[in-house]
Amino acid sequence: MKYTLKIVAASALFVVAGAAFAQKGETVRIAFMDPLSGPFANVGQNQLKSWQFAAEHFSGAKNPAGVKFEVVGFDNKGSPQESLNTLKAAIDQGFRYVTQGNGSGAALAISDAVEKYNERNPGKEVVYLNYAAVDPALTNEKCNFWHFRLDADTTMKMEALTTFMKDQPQVKKVYIIGQNYSHGQQVSKYFKEDIKRKRPDIQIVGDDLHPIGQVKDFSPYVAKIKQSGADAVVTGNWGQDLTLLVKAMNDAGLKIPMYTYYAGVTGTPTALAAGGDSEVYVVAYASSNQTGEIAQMSADFKKKFNDDYYTYATYNGIKLLGAAMEKAHSTDPVKVAHAMEGLTIKSFAGDVTMRASDHQLQQTMYITKWQKAKKGEYSVENTGYTFVPIKKMDPYVSSTPTSCQMKRPS
Repeated sequence: MKYTLKIVAASALFVVAGAAFAQKGETVRIAFMDPLSGPFANVGQNQLKSWQFAAEHFSGAKNPAGVKFEVVGFDNKGSPQESLNTLKAAIDQGFRYVTQGNGSGAALAISDAVEKYNERNPGKEVVYLNYAAVDPALTNEKCNFWHFRLDADTTMKMEALTTFMKDQPQVKKVYIIGQNYSHGQQVSKYFKEDIKRKRPDIQIVGDDLHPIGQVKDFSPYVAKIKQSGADAVVTGNWGQDLTLLVKAMNDAGLKIPMYTYYAGVTGTPTALAAGGDSEVYVVAYASSNQTGEIAQMSADFKKKFNDDYYTYATYNGIKLLGAAMEKAHSTDPVKVAHAMEGLTIKSFAGDVTMRASDHQLQQTMYITKWQKAKKGEYSVENTGYTFVPIKKMDPYVSSTPTSCQMKRPS
């Protein structure tokens, strides 16, 4: 009898251990969907390399689940419709995890399509990791169980940015300029709301929206900024649209502070450096001068690609997946999605938590300032300049409430 009990106990232990490591050695394929051609191709190409680099870095024994991560690029051309085509192609090729970030229009299309697909195809579900699309709707009225945002949304970034700007007494007249789609519109909306609450004396002397990815010469916009008497610019522009705005400001000799979201994105640092010393600030979940593992990864990335590793959401995304798969003892998207809810992991900037109520990552925020790199500081795009952190804000500072009513699969 004792012998039989020992056999049963041993068998049970073996089953539990087997379940715990059932995913070890599996390959988890992630479909990356962002512009790999067109005006924002340089950004998309950098971020595809960043996902692949992080996936390779954290594969196998370097993640608690013991899985191998593989990231494959799909060109969605920045279009919501093309995103639906690439999503279908990825699903047809067996991908169960997808990631996208450049453009909230594409993000909303992917999120909605993934939810509908999952409802129709139980047992073949797909999880969507959003690493850069910051429309608040994605984690509020249009939230769904399959979408997880790794970036901070516009309300979080603006809460952090205006918390910093309220203590800048020299800022009195602000000109807002942005891309004419949901992100640009929301940057304008939330800046005006937040700054009115914190610094009602600040005047908004201009508020322009321009076609996304279509303006080749920003000099007419810069002329309007000069004419307005603005002493600061606020913009959510990214990629070519920020690079060309900076170039036009350089050409016009307009040297006023810029408060930005994405001045560190491919191409813009080089344009900033061409204009000499400029007063430029960035609100983000990281800086160019992190320490520890992420700093070594940045150095290795530059050595390998002669390019900057700045999309640290790829670091958090892969680490979060590995931790969730270890917790779920599975790579099955349904189990992993449940495991990611409320999960806290060690990030490059302290603990980050995937808030269960809306799947919005809660994380530290930074204000960084563009200046000449000192010895030991990271030279962005080999310019001799860098973004130095001047204010660090704990996650609770920029955390904003959610209206999400999450519907979870049974």
